[in-house]
Amino acid sequence: MTRVVLASASSGRRKVLRQAGIEPIVVVSGVDEDAVAASLSAAATPAEVTVALATAKADAVGAELSPALAADCVVIGCDSMLFRDGELHGKPASADAALAGWRQMAGSAGVLHTGHCVLRFQRGALTHRVAQAAATTVRFGRPSATDLAAYVDSGEPTAVAGGFTLDGLGGWFIDGVDGDPSAVVGIGLPLVRELLERCGVSLPRLWADNPVGGPPAG
Repeated sequence: MTRVVLASASSGRRKVLRQAGIEPIVVVSGVDEDAVAASLSAAATPAEVTVALATAKADAVGAELSPALAADCVVIGCDSMLFRDGELHGKPASADAALAGWRQMAGSAGVLHTGHCVLRFQRGALTHRVAQAAATTVRFGRPSATDLAAYVDSGEPTAVAGGFTLDGLGGWFIDGVDGDPSAVVGIGLPLVRELLERCGVSLPRLWADNPVGGPPAG
C-alpha cells in the first residue's frame, strides 16, 4: 500500500489532492523557509528558490517518517512564490504589506513559481528524489478600494504566497491564468503526475491506496 504524505499545512493543496481522488496524510515540515532562502546564492532563479524550499520541506518530513509509512509511501513537498516587478514575493509580512502589494500589481501580471519535490520510500529507504518547478502567469484585476480593503481585512492575503488566491476570496480579483491553475493553488497536478511516474508510481495505485472518504484498500 503506497500512502501519500503531503509535507504542507496548506488547506488549498490538500483540497486539490482530495478533489483529484487522493486523501493525503498531512505532516507539517516546520522548515525555516527564510533560513533556506538565505542559504541560496543571490543569483538563484525563482525556480531554484522554490524547488529548494519544496525539497527542504519534503526532506524534513521524510526524515521523521514512522517505520510504517517509510515502508511504502511518497512524500510531496511544495512551495510557491510570486515573481513580479523583478522580485520574488512570498507571504506578505503584514496587512499593510498585502495592501501595498495589491495596489502595485492591480491591472498587471506576475508569474507564480511553484516548486515540487517528490520522495519515494520503500522498505524504509529513500529510493527516489525528484524535483521541478511549474510557472504560471497570473493576470490581476483592479479591485475597488472598498473591495481591496475588505479582502485584506479578511486575513487571507497574509496567509498565502503573493497575497492572493485563485480558489478563495482572491479569485474574484483574478482576470485569468496562463498555465496550470492547480499550480496557482499550490500543487500542480500535471507536474506531480510526471514526478510520480519518474518514481515508478502510478495514479491508479495511489487512488486505490488513498481513497477520499474511505479506508485505504488492503
